[in-house]
Amino acid sequence: MNNEKDFREFENLPEGWKFSKVKDLFMDGRGRIISEEEIKNREGIYPVYSSQTSNNGELGKINTYDFEGEFITWTTDGANAGTVFYRNGKFNCTNVCGILKPRNENINVKFFSYLLSTIAKNYVSYIGNPKLMNSTFRDIKIIHPNDYYEQSKIAEILETVDNAIEKTDKIIEKYKRIKQGLMQDLLTKGIDENGNIRSEKTHKFKDSPLGRIPEEWEVVRLGEVSISINYGYTQSAKEEEIGPKFLRITDIQENKVNWDNVPYCNISYSQLSKYLLKDGDIVFARTGATTGKSYYIENPPIVIFASYLIRVRVSNKAMPKFIWIFFNSEKYWKQINLDIAGSTQEGFNASKLKKILIPLPTLPEQQRIAKILSQTDQTIEKEQQYKEKLQKIKQGLMQDLLTGKVRVNHLINEGQNNEA
Repeated sequence: MNNEKDFREFENLPEGWKFSKVKDLFMDGRGRIISEEEIKNREGIYPVYSSQTSNNGELGKINTYDFEGEFITWTTDGANAGTVFYRNGKFNCTNVCGILKPRNENINVKFFSYLLSTIAKNYVSYIGNPKLMNSTFRDIKIIHPNDYYEQSKIAEILETVDNAIEKTDKIIEKYKRIKQGLMQDLLTKGIDENGNIRSEKTHKFKDSPLGRIPEEWEVVRLGEVSISINYGYTQSAKEEEIGPKFLRITDIQENKVNWDNVPYCNISYSQLSKYLLKDGDIVFARTGATTGKSYYIENPPIVIFASYLIRVRVSNKAMPKFIWIFFNSEKYWKQINLDIAGSTQEGFNASKLKKILIPLPTLPEQQRIAKILSQTDQTIEKEQQYKEKLQKIKQGLMQDLLTGKVRVNHLINEGQNNEA
């Protein structure tokens, strides 16, 4: 193969780097058809990887394995086509996975998994069902260090950041589990004036439409503790800054709003106050896949809310943060899902929302509950921000290291000197 001719579109090749096609470095193959029944009926030890991206692509486990050693896999079909994974050990892949096996021992598989993960999606065909088939993948052109040790050092650096991200993910999941447990206890048992979670052994409880609750609590409907429950404004969103921000269902992602990305809309001055959002408001999705999800408004810009949202403005009988916390509880979702399942109409409306049953402690106890759960939320948010920082660091490192813009030769030399 004449690299000069085949790869003439690449210029300024870093010293010690070369051009290759994937097929020059790897042999390719595919997984096999593995039915869900085969996985469900076995409690195996060898993972089966498929097209999903959650859980590292693992679908389940079986007692046999098709592959052993270091491989690169990628998703060949569907929404996740072009997603690349590094695999090591004994495992299986379904037929929507492509497989790469190195042609020799001088190829650092992990390095090439990082490299291919940055470019594979550029080769996905979106004619019909998204696809990245073997015939396309094997002809992908790449530049890479010829030296195995340079490949290894780059992979080692990126893996260190990945390990930090994975560790942070585990911390986030741990605190989310803690929060779920706290919510279950605090919204059914509460916390007394001494800071102790109640139990029926030490405090009096009573029956209620929401189950057993502390004797001091009430059960009320949302309408009884709300000043207003209103629909949003009907208008088209505009990218131009022609009025206030215009919050829509789609702007709320993973209980966050990036206000910089929220569009604008036209609205008359006389109507602005009717739809303006302020601290302590709760907006509720009334239609679509996110029906029932809510968002608590804190420190908003000048913003109004769109018609597929309902705004709940809580009275002084309740603490808005406490009501929103209940909107994330199992007892809240049981009411929402029961109504949706029994309704012939799509979505939810303000009249139904007013009837939602809510456990209501005294205001001081609501404040104690909200404070405890807010502290947990702050811890989770802090870890999520750290994870985002690590992801940006990784992105920058990949851009520099996988293109040869920043070299790691001095690290290789130091390592070799230390070994000597």
